[in-house]
Amino acid sequence: MTDQIAVRVRIAGRVQGVGFRAWTLSRATELDLSGWVRNEADGTVLALLAGPEDRVARMLDALQEGPASARVAAVETMPGERPEGSGFRISR
Repeated sequence: MTDQIAVRVRIAGRVQGVGFRAWTLSRATELDLSGWVRNEADGTVLALLAGPEDRVARMLDALQEGPASARVAAVETMPGERPEGSGFRISR
């Protein structure tokens, strides 16, 4: 069995107002990850990704690009706490 991990991710660039959260929700759901994604007041997007290490790694790779209308300038990761419950959601 693959190790389970949780990672907090801050994505900077043109990532708000371009469908980034909905795109993240779709990709994370496809990968069967748990967690959430939300816009931050500073213009970044913050996400918590939890699941098998290989799937989280695939999601982190995808976040480097984002949806077609986004322009990702930086992706910063830090250890995260496993979310309560399962599933992935857009948080406010």
